[in-house]
Amino acid sequence: MADRRKVPGVKQYGGPAGGWGALKATAEAVREQMDAVQASGTLLRTNQPHGFDCPGCAWPDKEHRSTFQFCENGAKAVTWEATKKRVTPEFFAEHSVTELLGWHDHDLEGMGRLTQPLVYNANTDHYEPIEWQQAFDRIGEILRALDPSQVEFYTSGRASNEAAYLYQLFARELGTNNFPDCSNMCHEATSVGLPRSIGMGKGSVSLEDFDHCELIISIGHNPGTNHPRMMGTLHEASRRKVPIMVFNPLKERSLERFADPQNMIEMATFGSTPIASSYFQVRAGGDAAALKGIMKGVLQLEKGIGGVLDRDFIDEHTTGFDALVADIEATAWEDIERESGLLRSDLEMVAAAYARSKATIVCYGMGVTQHNKGTANVRLICDLLLLRGNMGKLGAGICPLRGHSNVQGNRTVGITEKPAPAFLEKLQQTFGFTPPSEHGHDAVQTMQAMVAGHAKALLCLGGNFAVAMPDAEVSYPAMKGLDLGVHIGTKLNRSHLLTAKQTFLFPCLGRTERDEQGSGPQAVTVEDSMSMVHASQGQLEPASRWLKSEPAIVAGMAQATLPGSTVKWAALVEDYDRIRDLIEQTIPGFDDYNERIRVPGGFRMPLPATERVWNTPSGKAEFFVFDGLKQNLEVRGDDVLRLITIRSHDQYNTTIYGMDDRYRGVFGRRDVLFMNAEDMAARGFQHGDKVNIETALEGKSLHYDNLTVIEYNISAGSAAAYYPEANRLIPLDYMDKESGTPSYKSVPVRVNLASDAS
Repeated sequence: MADRRKVPGVKQYGGPAGGWGALKATAEAVREQMDAVQASGTLLRTNQPHGFDCPGCAWPDKEHRSTFQFCENGAKAVTWEATKKRVTPEFFAEHSVTELLGWHDHDLEGMGRLTQPLVYNANTDHYEPIEWQQAFDRIGEILRALDPSQVEFYTSGRASNEAAYLYQLFARELGTNNFPDCSNMCHEATSVGLPRSIGMGKGSVSLEDFDHCELIISIGHNPGTNHPRMMGTLHEASRRKVPIMVFNPLKERSLERFADPQNMIEMATFGSTPIASSYFQVRAGGDAAALKGIMKGVLQLEKGIGGVLDRDFIDEHTTGFDALVADIEATAWEDIERESGLLRSDLEMVAAAYARSKATIVCYGMGVTQHNKGTANVRLICDLLLLRGNMGKLGAGICPLRGHSNVQGNRTVGITEKPAPAFLEKLQQTFGFTPPSEHGHDAVQTMQAMVAGHAKALLCLGGNFAVAMPDAEVSYPAMKGLDLGVHIGTKLNRSHLLTAKQTFLFPCLGRTERDEQGSGPQAVTVEDSMSMVHASQGQLEPASRWLKSEPAIVAGMAQATLPGSTVKWAALVEDYDRIRDLIEQTIPGFDDYNERIRVPGGFRMPLPATERVWNTPSGKAEFFVFDGLKQNLEVRGDDVLRLITIRSHDQYNTTIYGMDDRYRGVFGRRDVLFMNAEDMAARGFQHGDKVNIETALEGKSLHYDNLTVIEYNISAGSAAAYYPEANRLIPLDYMDKESGTPSYKSVPVRVNLASDAS
């Protein structure tokens, strides 16, 4: 890279992902947040059979052969929750909501754990303490006065199966299917696309499959930051010489080389292991073109040498093959190269490797789903796998990489705006009320209903809803226009400060804390990315004697809102086994639930596609034809870039642990725009210039101003800025129409020098 002027807080990081840098960062997190003795015991219980599930990611637990089962980012998540810092009523007496809105998001959450239930006083502009029952009663009065369609129930992926099940039960007995969910903003394209292709909305692989695969294709994800325990699995695969072919616009350090902190030789020698055998920097939004290019290469090999396609599998298990072939053959290589930003020779090389592999896994993240054709991207991945029968066999399959630790479990236990009729019938049989059948709101529809003034109440089971949503210019005022806001969480965040006419802030137990109910200590359950359901039981003393568990808070609100309820809310909270009994009665796959979660490691939910059972309308896996290559047609032009929103390494979702992004070489700041050197030169930019960004969509004028542009190894035509700050550039209606997922990863923008920007 050419010599560049020095930019404050920007310098190249030479180390691998993991290694001593990760251990140092872990030690710093422990020192800042927790007592060292307490921290060591807590971290060693992370992801252990009789410990608690790490809230840091949804990657499954491997067999407990090693000393510890946590990573750097997992340690940050645990210490961030188990911090010794406290946010008391005295803090809120000292700081008004208006003042706190001026604080940085990192500083808000960094103040520590919430300790008491609070209510917002609009006359004083302060949060004030309130008794739990008084708060529940007031919430019940407000909800009973509203039409159920005006109430929105948001769920974060940190909620347990037990809390999520009670939550959906509360909403449906109230009379609504309005379930905006964090999955609507990340993997909804998976939940919509996979059932159409293979008959289920979940991945098909297990950890064991990674021990037997011969090729891994990795598309659109950064495991070192967003699902860091996956790095141990990729490390093992690389060391046994499995090719790992990566498609990603940015060069990410964790996909280049990784030093496993549990590998004594690697640590002692300051060594590392290469991860990607090949790295293809696809243009943002060019995934469909790249996938069609690989398939075109596969079909060419079939014509040339034969024996590449699994004809027996295609004939017996699939439908739509001829239409797919016709579309691929009609797609020109020059169009594929232009849209993907990759060379034909590169894509043919991937096709050849795929043809050689007897067992291939394709892993993908939100770089695939958060586009306005995200559902199509997911289905194209299925097409590629189906061509060689890489579904329902050892060492092969599709692996969507979920972010939050129980986002998949929440959906399994009923958090969906589109409930299946069979599920609703079970609820009616079990509880005696008639649940609503009409589809409710997803996340974008919820915010649109709030903007329009139809939605009057928002209940949030965790999360940072407004900050996670696009277009703060309309989303933030919409929060303030509500009649009621209820937020359940462990720490203060910005959404809590966007107060409605009446707003309640409820502190809950974290994963690390002991949950004592009437029958004794309780465990909750979660489902990881590979459909393993297992128990999680905290051991720490709760941060405050006023804390309640999420199930207890949900039940308290429900009981106060629904005085004639047929649900025995108080009895369910006394013993979570009773909640699991109800889940077993109403949701397939949870047979012997309580018995099976008491077995270390838990159990796996049924996955029909792994048995080559296809629950599609045709009864077969269905090939999909993506007509064309373009992600969207709204804007074309030489000066338009595709902006990707990214998380820093000191971040998890909207939670910002610190201001460093170590692997990308950014320290102490987040106000930067990553750009390709050629794109910078074409615009006359120099490394370190101040620039303004404007959304390049017809009728939209959204801005993000005064960022520092930095030269980075990112594909030409692409740019990147940090999430959630860059969400302001994404219009609320710019999304994948099939799944409702906002297009966080490919919004068209124009960039100008700050002095020249209009």
